This record gives sequence, structure tokens and C-alpha cells, in this order.
Amino acid sequence: MLISSTGLKNERSFRVPGGSGEPITSDFNEEDLVQTDNMFTHKPLPVPMMTVAGTTKAVTQFHLRHFILRANASAGTIAEWSNKLQELCESQPLGIPAIVASNPRNHITASASLGTSVGETDFSVWPGELGLSAMRDLELTREFADIARQEWKAVGLRKGYMYMADLSTEPRWQRIDGTFGENAEWVSKMIREIVLGFQGEKLSPESVALTTKHFPGGGAGKEGQDPHFEWGKYEVFPGDKIEDNLLPFIAAIEAGTSAIMPYYSIPVGTQYEEIAYAYNKSVIHELLRVRLGFRGIINSDTGPIEMMPWGAENLSVTERYKKSLEAGVNLYSGTADPAMLLETVRSGMVNIALIDSSVVRLLKEKFVLGLFENPYVDENAAEQIAGNEKFQEKANLAHRKSIVLLRNESGSLPLKPATKVYFELYAKRSGSVFMGRTDLPVTFVDKPERADIILLWIKPMAQPLFETTGAPLDIRLSKCSVDVGYINRLASKKPTILVMNYTNPWVIDEIYNEKTIRNYAGVLATFGTTTDALLDVVTGKFNPTGKMPFS
Repeated sequence: MLISSTGLKNERSFRVPGGSGEPITSDFNEEDLVQTDNMFTHKPLPVPMMTVAGTTKAVTQFHLRHFILRANASAGTIAEWSNKLQELCESQPLGIPAIVASNPRNHITASASLGTSVGETDFSVWPGELGLSAMRDLELTREFADIARQEWKAVGLRKGYMYMADLSTEPRWQRIDGTFGENAEWVSKMIREIVLGFQGEKLSPESVALTTKHFPGGGAGKEGQDPHFEWGKYEVFPGDKIEDNLLPFIAAIEAGTSAIMPYYSIPVGTQYEEIAYAYNKSVIHELLRVRLGFRGIINSDTGPIEMMPWGAENLSVTERYKKSLEAGVNLYSGTADPAMLLETVRSGMVNIALIDSSVVRLLKEKFVLGLFENPYVDENAAEQIAGNEKFQEKANLAHRKSIVLLRNESGSLPLKPATKVYFELYAKRSGSVFMGRTDLPVTFVDKPERADIILLWIKPMAQPLFETTGAPLDIRLSKCSVDVGYINRLASKKPTILVMNYTNPWVIDEIYNEKTIRNYAGVLATFGTTTDALLDVVTGKFNPTGKMPFS
């Protein structure tokens, strides 16, 4: 009933110790990682928390069989490691196989971090989730999910900690780029295709099981703050729109999602108890189980017992387990040490039927996925399947379809043949000049003064999620690593095509307003894509068709 992070030897992440500077290998990490302070709030924990157990210890002593892999290793290395893990599990009494989960690992993202997204890997590389939504192509969305399914299954990843069914209703929230946008009906359609693409019409040995998150919708945090932190623990649902937030989860349930993850938040101003969702029986039992009819696994987010027990701070650790078990949690993410959960059960604090029903759900998922029959993968085939040319061709099409043309009144796009272009990629207060690609009908120059037109691709960076302090969040460009003075001076030199990469609905009036609008010959939006895709659009090799995923 625990799922915890695990590591490969020499993995260099803050969750897995022992990073030696040597290459990651397919051998096990055998070091424990024990924290005495909350990794997010930095406050002392009620008890030390083992977030990672050495792999052999986790399997043979703690009897863990659910793991989260966060490493960005090669497909072949992950496949070899997966087979070693399954061999270790098979050698134990009962031979119960492991199931390994991961956060998304098929997307270009500006905010890859532990617990949110792995980012670009050996797998096919697609637009960010907002970009998939911007395509407005449900068929290609299904193809994406099916391709990713094949890659994940090939290396032994059989469970996704994804995707986010949250609505991007609070523009300041730092996790918007992991959503499919703000429109509940459209997001519902996207979630349906994602679930069906990864799992199929029903869960089977060909599936990758999904954990849809964050129930009942994490995009309505007060003032955009996130409930990983105490200052972001309240969710307010402006306009009493909680029912809209449920629609994508209903779509996921109807499509058969294997698991659902509640968030850390406390709902405010609703009919539900004001306590974090992992403890909230009125939400995860009465709403999710009874009203919405969900029969799968309820998987807590990482650390609701030890780190984010909002509304249950005054309860002991065993009392927290009791309340969350009675609310309906089946699988706890975060700790690798089952001692406190076992103490809760052995003390008689909870009805053993709650434990039995959770174990049945967890074992059933593995049986249906075919892991008991054959948990192993073909290591050579994994390298051939992951990121193969055919898969990447589809991803390249998605990149081009994800780009949105917002303004083109002057008819400057597509760029005319022989146009001299100064192309600057601007990110984190620094710019880099692009001089590549000789196959295009335009000429790239190294100075704006030599250009006929400036192509300016700005990639703002909001304050990273795990570096927030509780201070008000701000999505003006000047507060998101953009030197607006520099941008305004550059755009005044020559007609400029402005390209904004959106992870949030940026406020751009510091550079795009009544006084400066004459500097801009066109405006486009991207959501995590490639330089080649953008250049194909601006030079007319691909006609832009994308639509904004938020207003």
C-alpha cells in the first residue's frame, strides 16, 4: 500500500543519494534517504521520513512492490534495470511483481522537475501538454498516447503518474503547463483520448495504467498558490465552479482510468469537509466512489501523511493513516518505510476490511496488466522502439500543429523568400542568435541591423514551483525573467515577429501595447516546441492551425 521513489546506481537527484559523478547504470541504488525536514516547507517533520529505501531492502525487508522511477536514463538502461527489479521480486515468497510508475517523459517543458515531469528523454519528443491541447486534433492526441504507451511498455514502465485533468482556471498557478487548458468540455475530450491511448478500451497486458490527477481539480488554488506549501493549502473554486472541475475526471472514469490521485488542498466554500482531500471522506468516498462511481485505485499524492497533512496537523501519524484509510486512500505515495502504517493496522485502529479491499485493487491491476504472467521486457527491442523515426515523425507533426497564429494583419507571414531574418531565442534574461538551417528560403543574419525582419521567440520563466516563498505570484513579463526594456529596444529596430512561449497566460502589455504594437508584424504562440517546427510555420512550409488552450 506504499509507492515510493526508487533509483538507479549513480542517479543524481536530490531524492536518491550516492550520485558519484559516474554514469547512471542499470544496477540498483542501495542507499536509503531519510529526511528530518519537509523538503518543501523546510519545517521539521513529525517523524523522520524515509523517502527512498535501498532497492534490495525495499523489496526483501519492506516488501514494497510499487515504485516511482524519476531517472532520465537511456531506454536500454531502464529496461535492464526493470528486468533486474522483476527478477529480485520473483525470487521472493509469493513472487509478486513490481509495478513501476513515472511522471510524463515525452514532452518539451520549461519546468521539468522531480514530481512533475521528467522532460525530454530517449522517448519520442512531443509538445508540452498545452501544446497537445492547442493542436485541436483528438485523433493525433490518441496517436500520441498510443505511441508513448508502446515506448513506456517496452522499457518496463507500466504505470503513469499522469495526466493532469486539472483546469487552468487560476492563471498564476505554476503547474498550468501540465494541464490541457481551461475549457472543461475540451479538457474532458483530451483526457478521454489520453486514457484510451495509454490503456486501450480496457486495461490489458498491452496497457500502461494511468493515474489521473489531481482530484477534484487542482487549478483553483487561492491566489494561484500551490498546496505543496502551507500558504497554498486552500482551494476556493471561484464562481462556485467545482462541478466544472469534475467534468474531466468524469471523462477519465468513463474511459476507464486505472487510478485517481487527490491533491493536497482544503476545499473552501463548498459542501465538502474543510480538510485535505486525502483525509476527506466526503470528497474521495462520497463524491468520487459513490456519486461518480469510480472503482479503481485512489493513490495519494506524495507525502500527505508526513509533509502536507493540511487540516490534520493535530493528529498523530497513526491517526492520520486511520482517517485517510477511512476516507478511501488505497495507495500512499512518499514514504518507503511501512512501519507507521503497519502500526496503525496492528493496533486495531482501522477495520482490516479497508486493508483487504486496497490490496485486492492493487493486485488486480497487476494481474490485468499481465505482470504476474510476464513482467520482463526485451532489452534490445526497447532501444529500437523508444524514440524511433516513425514515432518522431508523428511527434514532429504535432509540434507544427501546436503553434498558434495570433496576429498577422500586415500579411508578413509567411516570410517571403530571400527575407533577411535576425532570429533571437530569448530565455532567462539572455538571448541566443540562431544561424542554422540552410534549407529554408530565407537568410539568417547575426545582427538586427542587417535584417529585414526580427523573429523574436521569448520564453518567460515564472518562479519555479518548488522555489516559492508564499509571496504573491506575478505573471507580468518583467517578473518572469524578461528584460522588457531590452525587448522594446530590439523590437523598435526592425519589424518584429513576436513569438511567446506560454507556460502561463502571460501578461504581455509591457512589450505589446498601444505604443509598441506598430513594431510587431505578427504574433504567434508556442507551448514547448522545437525550433524547426517554428521555422517551418513562419516560412510557410506548414500552415498554422493551432488554437489557444486558454484565454
